Amino acid sequence: MEKNVRWPLLVFSTSDPALNRQIRGARQRGELREVASRIYSADLTTAPEMLIRKNWLPVVQHLFPGALISHRSQLEGQPTADGHLFLTYKYTRNVTLPGLVVHLLEGPDPLPGDAPFGDGSLLFASEARGLLENLQPARVRQGGVSKALPLENVEERLEMVLRIRGEEGLNALRDQAREVAAALDWPTELAVLQRIAGALLSTQSSKILTSPVARARALGLPFDAGRVDLFTTLLSALHAAVLPRRPDPAPVAPPFYTVAFFEAYFSNFIEGTEFQVDEAHRIVETGQLVGGRHADSHDVLSTYQLCSNGAEMRVVPQSAEDLLAILQRRHAQLMRARPDKRPGQWKEYANQAGLTSFVDPGLVRGTLHEGFKLYRSLSEPLARAMFMMFLISEVHPFDDGNGRLARLMMNAELVSAGQCRIIVTTHAREGYLDALRRLSRQSDPSLYIRMLSGAQQFVADLKPDSYEAVKAQLEGQNAFTEVSSELRW
Repeated sequence: MEKNVRWPLLVFSTSDPALNRQIRGARQRGELREVASRIYSADLTTAPEMLIRKNWLPVVQHLFPGALISHRSQLEGQPTADGHLFLTYKYTRNVTLPGLVVHLLEGPDPLPGDAPFGDGSLLFASEARGLLENLQPARVRQGGVSKALPLENVEERLEMVLRIRGEEGLNALRDQAREVAAALDWPTELAVLQRIAGALLSTQSSKILTSPVARARALGLPFDAGRVDLFTTLLSALHAAVLPRRPDPAPVAPPFYTVAFFEAYFSNFIEGTEFQVDEAHRIVETGQLVGGRHADSHDVLSTYQLCSNGAEMRVVPQSAEDLLAILQRRHAQLMRARPDKRPGQWKEYANQAGLTSFVDPGLVRGTLHEGFKLYRSLSEPLARAMFMMFLISEVHPFDDGNGRLARLMMNAELVSAGQCRIIVTTHAREGYLDALRRLSRQSDPSLYIRMLSGAQQFVADLKPDSYEAVKAQLEGQNAFTEVSSELRW
């Protein structure tokens, strides 16, 4: 290489004397620096630990050609969070580099199913081999790192295979595992894998399973573990929050009906079912539908009939199955004028809004069951309402009408406890959606809690003497005016 040549990010010392002389010269000129033994870099500022960690693949390819990425590293596909990588190799040794500890494990040669990785000088153990390796006993010294993941991780990996590839895919993986076990003489590991797969398929007892996700699958109620983690984040924030109690300003008729109307009106408007407020009021007062908008008119009327039903709005779930029944019953009434939306029937196809994909249809019932377990630990009405609204919104259990149903379930929690409803006005719509997105995508519940509490305070400040009086107050607050997403609570 000539002087002033552009060096690659990482340069490895070799047996070539000429190249090594060029490396020495580059180091003397300040073009390269040593970041690990016989490893150099043209990056003169980044910490060696970060350089090696970010570029672990070319480093390992150079140092250990022919090695097999195996054990937990096969399932994780990369070093652990604290920088441990496990390779099957010609001998056993731990090699410590800045930011990376490579655990070389003497073991069987690669099999036909083990595929080249990176530039081909490394191999990646097959999925079947990796699973069997993670079922091997692993002795760990105090403070050490196990070569195998916990059993529940293997169970959850097999549950994922069943969920994504179906029973046929899981059985194909079992067949591959049989071949690997026969070639490597691993009958014990194979027997464990077969028991787990059998439990997931309900052909063996589920009592052997340790993972809640796997157990739920075996019992016929698989759930979205990522969503349950998100619900747990919200639950923790709600437990930590000091939330106010705001008594219902309209506990009896006729103010009760007036507030219920505006709840129904805005809940439909922000979903795209738009009427002038007086036009919508005539629909609920007379039952007469707007010409050419039969289904839209029914959306407003059906929502109002639920919101204004004092007995219905005092019904809250007492069990997970109760929750499912309430959801199906209310959805059937909400969407009764839209038979194409399959009123009261769980969705059969995945749905999404923008970049947010909601819970897979096969995981709806199980995720609602898990959500109910968390919900029942809350005692404050506003906290229960906030949790219930997000649970239904995030699961999105039906083809359509999920937002209206989620807000209805939220307000049932409040009405049943004698607390003020939450109404998301047209003016508040963008702030509401921002809060939902931040919680759903960033696991940050702070804006969501603040927004809904502010929306409840807005309603608590109304004087619901009559329809005209409330309408005037809302107009004075620009509640019917759309605003940009810059609204902040």
